[in-house]
Amino acid sequence: MRYPSPPYKALAVGWLQVLFLFVGTKAGFSQSLLPAMLPGHTLPAWQSGWLDIHHINTGRGNAAFCILPDGTTLQIDAGELAITDARTLTARNARIRPDTSRRPYEWLAHYIGQVMPAGKYLIDYALITHFHDDHFGNWYPWAPLSPDSAYVLTGITGLGSLIPIAHLLDRAAPHYNYPYALHTNAGRLSGEIDFSATMNNYSAFVVRQQQKGMQLSGLQAGSRRQIVLKHQPDLYPNCFVRNVKSGPNIWTGKGDSSYLHFTDADTSGRRSWPDENALSCAISIHYGPFVYYSGGDNPGQLFDGDRQQRDVETPIARALGAVSVASMDHHGNRHGLNKFFIQTLRPKVWVGQTWSADHPGHEVLIRLTSRHVSPYPSDLFATNMLEANRLVIGPLIDSAYKSQQGHVVVRVAPGGQTLYVIVLDDDTEKPVIKLVAGPYQSQPY
Repeated sequence: MRYPSPPYKALAVGWLQVLFLFVGTKAGFSQSLLPAMLPGHTLPAWQSGWLDIHHINTGRGNAAFCILPDGTTLQIDAGELAITDARTLTARNARIRPDTSRRPYEWLAHYIGQVMPAGKYLIDYALITHFHDDHFGNWYPWAPLSPDSAYVLTGITGLGSLIPIAHLLDRAAPHYNYPYALHTNAGRLSGEIDFSATMNNYSAFVVRQQQKGMQLSGLQAGSRRQIVLKHQPDLYPNCFVRNVKSGPNIWTGKGDSSYLHFTDADTSGRRSWPDENALSCAISIHYGPFVYYSGGDNPGQLFDGDRQQRDVETPIARALGAVSVASMDHHGNRHGLNKFFIQTLRPKVWVGQTWSADHPGHEVLIRLTSRHVSPYPSDLFATNMLEANRLVIGPLIDSAYKSQQGHVVVRVAPGGQTLYVIVLDDDTEKPVIKLVAGPYQSQPY
């Protein structure tokens, strides 16, 4: 199936008329003012002092666009599932949202252009958590070429060709040699697709963009000085991004220090290699008492035959502690969200960036909703909930989820004390509000 290729039109960000009203909080009265966010209306435009996190649903993988309080922008992943994979166009997977008139990377750029801070059209930072197609794209033979024919447009290479990226970060730059030479060695652990063509395409994109001034860095585990506010950092000293994990390295929870987690990995012994999911990057975004966690496909639930060190969620949780909002590791798949991880993070809100009939895993959903696992209640939101999953799991889906379909926006009020979750319709070019949940107090349990 080949997607149509309409000319890409530059996106202009218009001013939205907003109404101001007093909002209450669970703690009592609020003295802050926020624009009215009403179902059926467009989302009021971002304003200075707010922290917005947009979980964008194209039906083809993870993508979160963050606007920090001073207008610094951060993209976390830009997924585009391989349409050459037999399952992608089946009932096991979500369909493209809103439709097939654009490719997934074009829909990402279209959405971002509508919510970007006024007068800006730049992604300050883009983080690729790990090298799987639903997180950074996939080369395929009939993908459109870049204007200079140097690479094909898919996932992050497509998005970065439409909206400039100032600084790209991933788990393996600059050498791309852990646990093997990623660009030249197509060898993977059993069950994972060959991705050498995709990595070479990614490399060609990086080279071209560096020639245009883009920076490239490997994410430094433990650091809170790598992704920084670019515009007015002095106004928001309580806002920062912590690099919790990068590849085999995990933050200790103290200062900027990190340690090598996969101590038994041997680059000459394929069986000892950590798989790509276990090498995912993880970050946390802090704004006063508000903490947001995003960790790609990091696993934590072990199965027979798994090495103990494949559980990276436990050391992540031990270092990070409680958060306000968390994106579910591995889309809520059965390999993620172990008991200790749920008990320790205990967010007010879980966001599942879902696209498959096994997102979430049934046993994962049982852990998330069990008061025996965690006495702290959480609201669950999914970007896609497939009918196949609802039929298999049954009524627990409807009782557990606050929303099962749409773009999920986390909007944090100035100062970070209060947040809302706004679900936007993902079937329209200009998303409108479907649901507003909150206010939630940002202070972790």
